[in-house]
Amino acid sequence: MSVNSLTVITNVEFGKMINAASAALAANADKINKLNVFPVPDGDTGTNMSLSMASGAQYERDALDTNIGALAKATSKGLLMGARGNSGVILSQIFRGFANSMADKETLSARDLADALMAGAQIAYKSVMKPTEGTILTVIREAASKANKVANQTDDVVELMAAVEDAAQKALNSTPDLLPVLKEVGVVDSGGQGLVFVLQAFYQVLSGDFNEDDMKAPDNAELDQMVKELHAGAQANTNLDPADIKYGYCTEVMVQIGKGTTYDHEFDYDEFYKHLAQLGDSLLVINDDEIVKVHVHTENPGEVISWGTHFGSLVKVKVDNMRDQQQAVIDAQREDEAQAAKISEMTMPVPETAVIAIAAGDGVAKLFKSLGVHTVISGGQTMNPSTADIVDAIKASGANQAVVLPNNSNIFMAAEQAIDLADVPVQVVKTRTVQQGLTAMMGYNPDAEASENANAMSDMIDDVKSAQVTQAVRDTTLNGVEIHNGDWMGIIDGDIQVVADSVEDAAEQSVEKMLDDDSEIVTIIFGADTKEKAANKLAKSVSAIDEDLEVEIHDGGQPLYPFLISVE
Repeated sequence: MSVNSLTVITNVEFGKMINAASAALAANADKINKLNVFPVPDGDTGTNMSLSMASGAQYERDALDTNIGALAKATSKGLLMGARGNSGVILSQIFRGFANSMADKETLSARDLADALMAGAQIAYKSVMKPTEGTILTVIREAASKANKVANQTDDVVELMAAVEDAAQKALNSTPDLLPVLKEVGVVDSGGQGLVFVLQAFYQVLSGDFNEDDMKAPDNAELDQMVKELHAGAQANTNLDPADIKYGYCTEVMVQIGKGTTYDHEFDYDEFYKHLAQLGDSLLVINDDEIVKVHVHTENPGEVISWGTHFGSLVKVKVDNMRDQQQAVIDAQREDEAQAAKISEMTMPVPETAVIAIAAGDGVAKLFKSLGVHTVISGGQTMNPSTADIVDAIKASGANQAVVLPNNSNIFMAAEQAIDLADVPVQVVKTRTVQQGLTAMMGYNPDAEASENANAMSDMIDDVKSAQVTQAVRDTTLNGVEIHNGDWMGIIDGDIQVVADSVEDAAEQSVEKMLDDDSEIVTIIFGADTKEKAANKLAKSVSAIDEDLEVEIHDGGQPLYPFLISVE
């Protein structure tokens, strides 16, 4: 029998809400996956959100303290550690806002719930460098805005959540009007759809319509199977002139907010960040109620430090001259490289900076390791690893610092969260493809610091073009190109630029589009279901286009993508 009204949410209802949301995402993961804009066989937003929420729900169930503030904090921590893909990370940030708003609360009123939704929206928007409307951000903002209005009119949490669910659904329906690519393809935003399922589950629990038998949260075996199914789907840079480094000082500052004799400004994140953004690049600002941490590359480390003193007492200051570090790399002579290459991984010394790469396929993993990557996390196009997966790999490396190569834009946010959670300095080089990741390794120096490596490795990817060849899984029209289920596509640097009847034609046409007068090397990485004979045939076709091109062939063993091709 449904409950018509409820004015207080206790820890019992809150726990049910979290676990119902986890169950709803698990039950609808496939539906969310199919909303992927690209008609590729690896749409995984639903799976990412489901696994992220499952981690949050597990932490909630394991929490020893049962007041709502503690349960919300546990949920937030679980989502943070389990966050996969950009959608999972944004979901974790929404619940981070929830937890901040619910701290120390024993129960929740309608106003408390509205405030939590507002805080979730604010934190989610701040977590994205360039927020895009027509996404999950739009859905949480509109839902929170509605909650804020309704909380001024009623103390009934059921009435409030009914209004929130309705507002979220309307916002979701509007996403194609805000993001043209969604309208062109004829879908709503996948991340927004996932959030709607979460909010619907909240309403079902509070209204009494939640059926615990039908909405049972996935157990560990089911989650393990989900992950299993997803899986089915070196040298130093001596070319970078230190004089070419625009911002020469890697500056790190930690400030105890509101403390000390120099404190004369109330801390405001936006004001604090905006000023620092004018002083350099590679800016990272992380804070809680007591501490703010800053990382920035600048020409004026003194001004960064001075700015920090206005907001509190300096706890830590670290300034590295990156030009001197780069010169040291150039001057250093690496001895016995041929012999070192033969040393097994078990006896190889731990580098100062370890590289953690995400990639699918045994052959691709071997390529990365041959270039000096310490750990390859299985995943990428067919599975996005969690933040915890990345943090664990960094810790297991034993290195003093680390560089992460996501090799997929949907892993960027999870990788960046690892920066805050790892015990050692971490840099993320935003490689969007496996090919970019392999090229980035040409700038790796295991003896250099992470920041220096990140700069050198980032420079390396500017001149590489990447193509992924795969098969469409549904009919659609994208960027004016008509695509049919079964067509072969060439995705070049993130855009579908080739549609063909055969995988061979798609691969050859992709190469032709990437070639220009400066092209010298074409690398072909063939996948698990592709024969080397097909790769050799493609190589001959490439040579026929330009006999001066150097063509390399590698067995990558990657799923779903018969060919990964790069042109440099």
